[in-house]
Order: sequence, then structure tokens, then C-alpha cells
Amino acid sequence: MTTPEASASPPGSPGRDLLALVGFLALCFSAAGVGGWLTARGLGAWYDSLRKPSWNPPGAVFGPVWTLLYASMAVAAWLAWRRSGWAGARGALLLFGLQLVLNVAWSGLFFGLRRPDLALLEIAALWLAILATLVAFARVRPLAGWLMAPYLLWVTFATALNFALWRLNAP
Repeated sequence: MTTPEASASPPGSPGRDLLALVGFLALCFSAAGVGGWLTARGLGAWYDSLRKPSWNPPGAVFGPVWTLLYASMAVAAWLAWRRSGWAGARGALLLFGLQLVLNVAWSGLFFGLRRPDLALLEIAALWLAILATLVAFARVRPLAGWLMAPYLLWVTFATALNFALWRLNAP
């Protein structure tokens, strides 16, 4: 029988490691699925009617970029877990969960509620949560922190785009 301390220790077996990686991928892509569903609610006539800056990427860019980012985020979380286990990486993994919730919430605010103003406030909190996660992961395992960097850069761009969309379409 394993004790809670033993189950919280760093991983070791290849089967357990693979199962954890699949779990982190499932978690990230579940968040992506919910965010995608919320986004789909706002696409179409409403989003098409918005004035957009000249540097707004074509819609076809977002799917591949987000797919790579969610995969990278999952691997980063897995690497942090693999290095220190749940107990050793608890704070970093809680921050990771927080930024995932904020990620989904942004889609709900911007597309679901069609509120670029509220989404702009929320994406600032998301950016800070991603930065905190990156730093926490880097302390556990530097590569895990680096794997979060493209996500932070993309959300930096998304924040600027959210701001531009809000300004161009403010009542």
C-alpha cells in the first residue's frame, strides 16, 4: 500500500510518466476545446462586423498556433511534474491550472459575451498568470519555463490585438 507521501513523490516508471504526459495533454486540449466552443459562439456576423487593425492575422493562423501552444504548455507542465512530482511542483502546477482557467475565461468574455472591454482586463490577469507560471516552472526545470515563453509572447500579441479591437470598436 502506498502512502500519500509516496504517491506525491517524483515519478519514475516509464508507464506512469507516459500516463501523466497524456493527462497533461488531455487537460490542455480540454481547455482548448471549451475555449474553442466559446470562441465559435462569437465568430460569424459579430466578429466579422468588427473593425480590425491591418495587422490582424487571418483566421487560419489561430488554430495551428494554438495547437502548438497547448502542446508546449502540456509538455512544460509534465516536465515540471516529472522533475519534482506533485508535492515538489505544487505551486507551479497550481499557477498552471490558474492560467488555463483564465485562458478559457478570455474566450468566454471576448467571444461568448462579446465584451472586448472585459476581455482586455482579463487578458492582463492571464498574462501575469502565464509569467508567474513560466518563472515557477523555470525554477523547477528551466526547459519547462522556456516552453512557456512562446505562449507568453503570443498572449502579449493577443493583448495588443484585444486592445486594438476594443479601441476600434468602442461605442
